[in-house]
Amino acid sequence: MMKLSQLLQNVRVRESNADMEMEISGVSYDSRKTQAGDLFVAMTGYETDGHKFIPMAREKGAACVLCQEKPQGDDPYVLVEDSRLALAQVGRSWYGDPAASMQMVGVTGTNGKTTTTYLLKDILEQAAGAKVGLIGTNQNMIGSEVLPTERTTPESFELQGLLRRMADGGCTHVVMEVSSHALYLKRVEGIRFAVGIFTNLTQDHLDFHKTMENYCDAKALLFTRCDVGVYNADDPWASRLMSGATCRKVSIGEHDADLAARNIRLDAEGVSFDAATAEESVPVHVGIPGGFMVYNTLGVLAAAKALGVSLGNSAHVLRHSAHVKGRVEVVSTPGDYTMLIDYAHTPDALENVLTSAKGFAKGRVVALFGCGGDRDRTKRPKMGSIAAELADFVIVTSDNPRTEDPEAIIEDILTGMTDTRTPYAVVPNRIEAIHYAMDHARSGDVIILAGKGHETYQIIGHEKHHLDEREVVADYIRELQQKERA
Repeated sequence: MMKLSQLLQNVRVRESNADMEMEISGVSYDSRKTQAGDLFVAMTGYETDGHKFIPMAREKGAACVLCQEKPQGDDPYVLVEDSRLALAQVGRSWYGDPAASMQMVGVTGTNGKTTTTYLLKDILEQAAGAKVGLIGTNQNMIGSEVLPTERTTPESFELQGLLRRMADGGCTHVVMEVSSHALYLKRVEGIRFAVGIFTNLTQDHLDFHKTMENYCDAKALLFTRCDVGVYNADDPWASRLMSGATCRKVSIGEHDADLAARNIRLDAEGVSFDAATAEESVPVHVGIPGGFMVYNTLGVLAAAKALGVSLGNSAHVLRHSAHVKGRVEVVSTPGDYTMLIDYAHTPDALENVLTSAKGFAKGRVVALFGCGGDRDRTKRPKMGSIAAELADFVIVTSDNPRTEDPEAIIEDILTGMTDTRTPYAVVPNRIEAIHYAMDHARSGDVIILAGKGHETYQIIGHEKHHLDEREVVADYIRELQQKERA
């Protein structure tokens, strides 16, 4: 329980008829989950307007309504300029501002966020003896305890609750992915980050942001709420993104940067380079292949250094870090070909993983991918074109079609492959597509299952269906072996 006045201590109230001494027993912003005694927060959403559900929340016993449009009737209300911002501020008060008791690290960028958070968590735990909370796309973690996750960055109230669990669980640090949606929709409002990291910016989420400039400016918000900003200076958007930064800036890159990569060596076993500052140079190796890993690793090293871990100690941990699920993840097969699962679902990410594979493939590079439904359509032909240009064989299939026709999505992809000489096959059913790839594998091939990565489901319509590509591969291997023995 908390008095309304305490709950609103950080909120700018325009108008209210509510008794500020009333006791509030909970907070909700979904009328279906509202309980008696709640403060119901009505937010103007992008699919629906929460103000429409004020009557339902009151019927369920909401003690007061917080909104940005004055409601009808004389029931208690609090009117604010921005109820989405107010929800974040209410969450901080309800949960006692847990972020203030931990060192927060936020990672933003189109690609590389998940890998960056996992590697940095390893360093802080092993080199600094910290207990680290992790929030991100793959999963949430409190130390070694794994929690499920629905989205990259939770809604602000849930985020504050998660941070409270982490603080109560003894976490000293939190490393979290901070999506452009989360920044724009104020989910991390009121959280001060010790370090912010920018990995890169390439096309994604234009269904939401509409332009790359808007997308960039949303991510730039992170660097107005952190103490140290680590950024990829080689990215073409870096100048715009960091132009309004209010933090101390630390650049990373392959050339002129505060922390630079020298003598880069790439192979199938990972990346190696010398991490160099003006004062020192330290040899680094990470067992994840791909040129993009140079930047991910530099960002991790620079962030760890800002948090007090030396380059040498960080490099020692990275040499032994475990692979990240769904990021250039090797799947065991009985044949003399290699199968990789990777989350690549943007043009740049697909280009990165295919380019990396070409660097170590002894046979063909085979790309199996689709594109998500109800998302940015403009990237579909671009991904088709990239696959046709870089792969030796392409299998076009479904990703998460959601409410779109899977074959219509495939047609959009094929538009970018119109003039290609690269052979390709269209297999709309993703499980059948994986079987097809395995049936047609040749010696030395590298087959990349792109797009799903860590996901263990496929969204068709509005429903999630279980689909774990590791299981699909293993089940088909058993099926083939049984046929051979029969």
